[in-house]
Amino acid sequence: MSKRKVGVMIESFRLGVTAGIKKAAEIGADGFQIYVTKGEMAPENMDAAARETFKQMVADQGLVISALCADYGWGFLDAAKNTELVAKSKQCVDLAVDLGTSIITTHIGKLPEDKTDPQYAVCQEAVTDLGKYAAERGIAFATETGPESPESLRDFLELVDSPGIKVNYDPANFCMKGFDQLGGVLVLKDYIVHTHAKDGLTNQSKEMPLGEGDVNFPKWVALLDEVGYDGFLTIEREVGDDPVGDITKAVEFLRTL
Repeated sequence: MSKRKVGVMIESFRLGVTAGIKKAAEIGADGFQIYVTKGEMAPENMDAAARETFKQMVADQGLVISALCADYGWGFLDAAKNTELVAKSKQCVDLAVDLGTSIITTHIGKLPEDKTDPQYAVCQEAVTDLGKYAAERGIAFATETGPESPESLRDFLELVDSPGIKVNYDPANFCMKGFDQLGGVLVLKDYIVHTHAKDGLTNQSKEMPLGEGDVNFPKWVALLDEVGYDGFLTIEREVGDDPVGDITKAVEFLRTL
């Protein structure tokens, strides 16, 4: 097996963009994911020169961008918001092209259990539109797992039927919601293009440092290997008093798997 790719969510460091990227390199990560929904990384705040400067800074640190995060916090269930959200998301696709990464992650929103619910069709229409735009530019828009079961998400993706819409697999989100954190890999294997390495407690909204929760990381990465996934395990640490310490230990932990 080739060297496992370990990434870090830059915001998890709580150090800012440049210092966070330098810290990722310092602790031995191979790459990183970064939010582009606001601030200096937002598409509207990065002209062509800024995009080239950022790419050079990343290269100078010996890193690559595993993915961008274009989660605006709304999902795509509200038709009144979708015109603006889809347009902004398409700008993030263009940014990904310019920054040299082919993956963007987001949350599409908690899908209704009833497929006849009007919100289901609203979400499907918006995601289909976004998927078409992304695919034409060689970008995969990956929805994060967790709000619904692996099977429900797969059913939705099959309906969308777009090479531009994929999955960012977060085992902790499944674990904390009580869904099958391991079996979901086999259910969603055809769609997984990026992952979040995060830990948590079963049926509890409680994130834990990597290796201290209920996610079975050895079995999870073994299943990812089994289905042929060779992309990033990107560490996300959303809580805790010592994010740098927790992330550093997480990088070391993932290197043992």
